[in-house]
Amino acid sequence: MWKRIVALDRLLRSEQTCSPTLLSGAALLLPVAGAVGSVGLMLRAGGHRTNSRILLAIFAIWVLSPFVALVLANLISRRWSVLTRTALHVVMLILTVGSLAIYGNMVSTPPGSKLAVPFLVVPLGSWLLITIVIPMAAILGSPQKMIYQRVAVSV
Repeated sequence: MWKRIVALDRLLRSEQTCSPTLLSGAALLLPVAGAVGSVGLMLRAGGHRTNSRILLAIFAIWVLSPFVALVLANLISRRWSVLTRTALHVVMLILTVGSLAIYGNMVSTPPGSKLAVPFLVVPLGSWLLITIVIPMAAILGSPQKMIYQRVAVSV
């Protein structure tokens, strides 16, 4: 059984490095689209309500930060295991769709409502999701873990 898992892992690794799949091909577009859409929705929601350009710039940096981290992680993920890269791509999809849905919903709220809360909380939740899911997938997909499992099964 372990031989099949190792063979499948090697096959997936060679396929991932030679020809990118649709998910990995779209992986770079997702965070860029999410970042542009999120900042656009943030400016639409709060751009006319505040005169402080510095506050808007700080909010824009905070809203952009998870997407920048995902792009950087995608650039260095070439040598990661298939499981870790797949987790990264799934996190990219969830964060992009979730952020745009939440921010899009906030733009349609009536005047006078507090719009800053989602633009503070969503990036925080995004950072939490990134820092929990990606390292967990890296630990679960590490070759050392498979070696330890093989030794435990054979003993």
